[in-house]
Amino acid sequence: MGEYAFRPEIELQDIGEYKPVPKMYGMPGRAARKFNSPITPKENFLRIARKEKPLWIPNVSAEFNSIQPQVMPDASARCHGGTDWFGIEWEYEPRSNAAMVKPGTRRLSDITKWREELVWPDLKKIDWAKDYEETYAPFMEPDRATNFAIVNGCFERLGDLTSFADCLMYLIEEEEEVTALFSRFTDFHIELMEVARKYYGADLITFHDDMGTQISTFMSPSMFEDIMVPQYRRMTDAAHEMGLYVNYHSCGCVGTLIPHYIEAGFDFWEGQDNCNDKKGLMDKYGAQLAQLSVYTPNPNCTDEEYIAQIVKNIEELGAAGRYMCWYVPTKPDCRLDAAEAIYVTGRKMMCGEE
Repeated sequence: MGEYAFRPEIELQDIGEYKPVPKMYGMPGRAARKFNSPITPKENFLRIARKEKPLWIPNVSAEFNSIQPQVMPDASARCHGGTDWFGIEWEYEPRSNAAMVKPGTRRLSDITKWREELVWPDLKKIDWAKDYEETYAPFMEPDRATNFAIVNGCFERLGDLTSFADCLMYLIEEEEEVTALFSRFTDFHIELMEVARKYYGADLITFHDDMGTQISTFMSPSMFEDIMVPQYRRMTDAAHEMGLYVNYHSCGCVGTLIPHYIEAGFDFWEGQDNCNDKKGLMDKYGAQLAQLSVYTPNPNCTDEEYIAQIVKNIEELGAAGRYMCWYVPTKPDCRLDAAEAIYVTGRKMMCGEE
């Protein structure tokens, strides 16, 4: 079957666990099973990022050092409430385990006043090296790629500073000011990516900017192309020069924007499974834009049915080797090993079995 054919008697041996690195979005770290794979998870990820065939479909929750340093005010405010880098007040909502802009507050009075009213973060004031050594160094695994989260992108940030109704109106009525502000945001994002690469050894940036509702996009494809693509192309070009890849976390029903996500230079798209035809979009655009999904199987079933859902997801979206599954356990009492099902299914699909 070839050099990398799946060998279960070797690859499923017990070789220990990955350490519980502190996770993104304020989530606690979890130890994860290691597989005795023929190449490291990091090497396997890089194959996909370089548009090469992987040896299996990555399980992001287990195979990455996924981090979001809480010394970033954006991270702490979005996870727990408080004030972010740009002075926006966030209020934590325990029922959703997330924060939203505090009702009744507004940080920027008008798009035309951003130069006077906004205070730009000084990234040099944070001791990034100290944070890495104290918070992450004891847990980081060199054979896993490091995935660094950045929130929020240009569009969402403007909505958070003002309101989403005003943000949408500014896109139409104040394109010049929007472009100037977004260009400044992009400078900031590039500087933050430099921090991620230099101090945390990032390989992948998960960059957030949601572009749609459950039924459609916030803006037309032509508006996205005119306003967003130039900024994001400059950002992804800079990231690529640093040796980074960029995963565009963009929720909503955004299928009509995918050609422009490709034009903007993103390497991966992380989108919602429940409002996009993920398989259709994979079939049409997967060769140019890999996909990543936060996958949450339905837990209201037998253990065998639970695993069958996971296998089906890997087989449907992973057939071309352009997919990474961010598996979220939803059935903690399942007696079957979901991580093993993801790994074995992907190995057999990509390389066959010896």
